[in-house]
Order: sequence, then C-alpha cells, then structure tokens
Amino acid sequence: MGDNETRMLLKAVLDYSEWVKTMEAHRGTLSSLRYTQSLMDLLIFTIDNGIAWKDIFTLETLEAFKKYSRFKQASQALIALSRFLFSHGQIDRPIEIPRPKTLLPDIYENYLLYQKQRFLVSDGHSHNVRKVLSVFHDYLEREQLQLSALKIEHLDAFMAEFKVAPVTRRLYRYCLRGFLKYLYQEQKILRKDLAPLLVGPPHVGQVKPPKFLRPGEVKNLFATLKLATPVDIRTYAIVHLAYTLGLRPIEITRITLDDLTFSKGELTLRQRKADNPITLPIAKNTLKAVSAYVLKARPKSPYRHLFLSFQPPFKPLSSYAVTLYISRTMKQAGLSSTSYWLRHTYAQNLLEMGRSIYEIKEMMGHQNIQTTRVYLHIDTKLMRKVLFDEELP
Repeated sequence: MGDNETRMLLKAVLDYSEWVKTMEAHRGTLSSLRYTQSLMDLLIFTIDNGIAWKDIFTLETLEAFKKYSRFKQASQALIALSRFLFSHGQIDRPIEIPRPKTLLPDIYENYLLYQKQRFLVSDGHSHNVRKVLSVFHDYLEREQLQLSALKIEHLDAFMAEFKVAPVTRRLYRYCLRGFLKYLYQEQKILRKDLAPLLVGPPHVGQVKPPKFLRPGEVKNLFATLKLATPVDIRTYAIVHLAYTLGLRPIEITRITLDDLTFSKGELTLRQRKADNPITLPIAKNTLKAVSAYVLKARPKSPYRHLFLSFQPPFKPLSSYAVTLYISRTMKQAGLSSTSYWLRHTYAQNLLEMGRSIYEIKEMMGHQNIQTTRVYLHIDTKLMRKVLFDEELP
C-alpha cells in the first residue's frame, strides 16, 4: 500500500467515524469508539500486509482481518465502512456476505416480488420479510393449516411461540400484516382481512409522536447553511427539498434532471413508497437552491440523477449519504434532530396552512390515511387562536 492509499484509508476511517458519532447521538445504537478501534487496526493490518486499496474491501481481506484483529466486531466494522464508502461513490461495491436464499412456495415468492415491484423495498427489508414468512410457513406445515383456512386464533398462537424482545415481535407482526393484506386484497385467498386484527397489547402513554422543528429552529438551521464549497451547495439544495417538499431521503436520491421543470417551477416524483407519482410546485427559494447546485456544483456525469457524489465516476448519492449530510447540518445548527424531522415539519406546516388531512396524505405520499394522522400534532397555536382569540409568538 502506497502513501496515497494509506491517506485515503485514514481519511475514510475518520469520515466514517464522524458519521457514526452523528448517528449515535440521534439513535443511541452504535459505538463509535469500538468501531474506530477496529478500523485503526485495519489501517495497521493493510500497511503491514501491503494490501492495495482495490483489495481491501473483499471477502478474502475480511476473513484475514477477522483472524488478525483483537476486536470481536472487526468484521462488522469493515463491512460497515465498505457500505459507507459505497454510498459515497468511493468504491464500486460494498462487502456482501453471501446469504443462503431459502425458496418458499410460489405464493410467498410472488408476494416478495410484489413488494419489491410495488413498494420498492430494500434488499435488507425483503430479507427480513423472507425470514419471517419462512418461519410462518414452517408453522403452518407443522400444524397442517392451509392459508385459506387461517383465523386470527392461528395467528395469535403463532406469535405466542416466540420468546423475543418486543421490538422483534413488532417486526414479525408488521411483516405478517403485509402478507395477510396481500392474501386478502390481491389474491382473494382469505375471506376476511386479518391484518388489522393482528395487533399487540396496548401501550398506554408510550406512543411518541413524530417531532418537528419550531420556526426559530428552522430559521437557525437555514442560517447555518453555507455556500463555500460544492458540498455546501449540494447540501443547501438537499435541505431545501427536504424541508419545503417533505421528501424522504430515498425520494431525494431518485430525483433526476428530467423530473425538474425549471420554467414552471415543478418537480415530478415518479417513484414513491406508496406507488403514487405526483407533481409538486417548488418554492422559489428551493428552486434557486437547486438551480445553483446544477449550474455551479453538479459534476458532469452520464448519470441523470440530480444529486451526485464528488468522487469519480460521480455516481448518484445514496439515501445513506443524504441522511448523513442533513444530520450533519442539523448538528452544526445545534439541533438534536434527524432528517425525518424536516418531513414532520412539512406535514405540520401544511396543517397550519389549512390543508385537509386528505390533501396532506397525497402530498406526503402516504398510502393509508392513518399513517398521515400519526405525522400531525394537535396545532395548539391554531387551537388557542380559535378558542380564546389568542395570538402566540
């Protein structure tokens, strides 16, 4: 490994460590110290063994490094680093551990394909659903039950078998509800929609509503944004889109140059989570931010995606990277918030503007009105004005 490649790896480790700290502050689920220690071990390992940059992120190096490192999470740290670099366009592909794929009967495989095509779910999500359906299929085989004969009692009995954490149990129910809805609505195999009946015990007072930014916090956030570098200009445009249109990080990454009509000030979202494309007006300041990025910062590339990395070959940004840049900006503004707070703020702003919940549902790209309800807080400012004729600052 040459000096340039050593510096590349060191910079990659430091950038990744900074991102982990940002996520740790918001989620409390990662350990930046343990991962950084493992990756510093990786730096020494690659130098001692003369491993070139192109050979670091391979299964062969992963296995050798796992035997070399004194840290238990060494392999997880290397895999995570490879995904981070891939999302920033710095390597061609991340390290992927081959997963044995268990083939299920056609009805299950058709559902997994339906999910992939209709809802654009990730490979990781599809893998989790497959695991749940595989266990469910084994249960039905053992109990000699046909899908068409399913009752809620069978589903409750299935769920009662698992001695797992509440969060895992919720994942099982979530995956099963999607499958049950498919059996009822799309395949007509079930006579009754069992999905709404598959619920857990009530948790009174434990539901945490989505959080949103107050006007002063929004003002502070935009005052923090800079335009000194191409990365700053790109981040400026991303934050504007997330705030003024309530876009998910994955939706921001899917925007192409063909989706924008600058003369009309419109953006067409063709791929949305609920499979309902929509054309939205772009706010004047947001249009200026996007235009500045396209004209002054966006690198030339054969890709038509709006947001690209700044490392050759200038590939489209991933949702992973979009989340990172928004979270980093919020941290710089002194806000303990995540990228999704901007989406929640957008929904709250629509409510204050007098939009109906049905209009908000369409603009948010929700499939179910109940999802939209969760996003909306009681508008105490509007309530006090109506009931008590009070104006709050």
